[in-house]
Amino acid sequence: MATVTTLLDAISGIGRDPVRGGYSRPVFSAAETDLRAWFTAEARARGLGVETDRNGILWAWWGEPHKGALVTGSHLDSVPGGGAFDGPLGVAAALAAVDVLNERGVQPNRSLAITVFPEEEGSRFGVACLGSRLLTGTIDPDRARALRDADGTSFADAARAAGLDPEHLGRDDESLARIGDFVELHVEQGRGLGEDGPAVAVGSSILGHGRWKLTVHGQGNHAGTTLMEDRADPMVAAAQIITAVQQAAAAQPGARATVGRIQAVPGGTNVIASRVQLWLDVRHEDDAVTAQLVEAIHGKAQKTAAFEGCTVALSQESFSPTTSFDLALQRQLQLALPQAPVLATGAGHDAGILAGHVPAGMVFVRNPTGISHSPEEYVEDADADYSAQALADVLEALL
Repeated sequence: MATVTTLLDAISGIGRDPVRGGYSRPVFSAAETDLRAWFTAEARARGLGVETDRNGILWAWWGEPHKGALVTGSHLDSVPGGGAFDGPLGVAAALAAVDVLNERGVQPNRSLAITVFPEEEGSRFGVACLGSRLLTGTIDPDRARALRDADGTSFADAARAAGLDPEHLGRDDESLARIGDFVELHVEQGRGLGEDGPAVAVGSSILGHGRWKLTVHGQGNHAGTTLMEDRADPMVAAAQIITAVQQAAAAQPGARATVGRIQAVPGGTNVIASRVQLWLDVRHEDDAVTAQLVEAIHGKAQKTAAFEGCTVALSQESFSPTTSFDLALQRQLQLALPQAPVLATGAGHDAGILAGHVPAGMVFVRNPTGISHSPEEYVEDADADYSAQALADVLEALL
């Protein structure tokens, strides 16, 4: 019987990032494709039937596919330079939990499936949970097809290269109807679970969060011949805007706001940029506060840009409202894991997208560093292996 640690060890060399450290496994990359092949092989070795739906979601079935199935799973893509557990832990735990259930002699009275969702992180095409958004129809397929990565490749072209028909992307009522309950196991991405307490927690809700792009337009020019007083430098405005984002979030209790990516165009060392793009992540449990905070940031950005002789435009890339998980399912998870505390999370997940359409819940696994989206993300081997037992307890109770 495989353990979670042995499963994760088998993929520990895939997608390592020699520059950033950790792992870079963007959707449809060679690394993510290798991981999908690994999952398919592991699922088939357990006698599971594997299929890929029209949105690129992998399904591994224990028994015949039926409506109202019990579904678990997570994702295999990563942020740039991410940790080893964000996504793969939930997939490995699901595979190992099947082994545990077989060892216990469990005979399911409903279908069980493990899913792998593509582009959960949004690290390549900018929209988080893109696979689950397409499945549920919460993103327009035309918009999804038109998304482009940093190299200018459209999502439609990348999907086609991966063997999908981009014309068939979009809401899939048949696949959605197969999900009776969805439970996602995931590494905790904070310090809600103490080092000495239970190794797992039951999720209660996800903070509302979204992504926006601020584009600061200035005047591109020569760095050596343009006097300082003659400049309309969008990089100078962008630097002040980043500071304003931090100040605005710090002034609002419970808010988080981050500029995690910046791109100067054309990007030459001896060139005053013509425009600078900033990607903004804002989160708060009250969606109205999130909207107010984004509006305040935009207003400050406009004033800052104008002072530097520049302009700024704001566009929304994605938004997920604060989501509470299905209370009845949450109670069932608590009964199956009686020692587990209940935690809210500030991180987005496919379970949060699905929660608006099917009963969904989450189980979090202790991360003693409290660090995620970084090579320092960590789960003890004992906790990783226990996560399969905990997930098996949940699945057995629901089966």
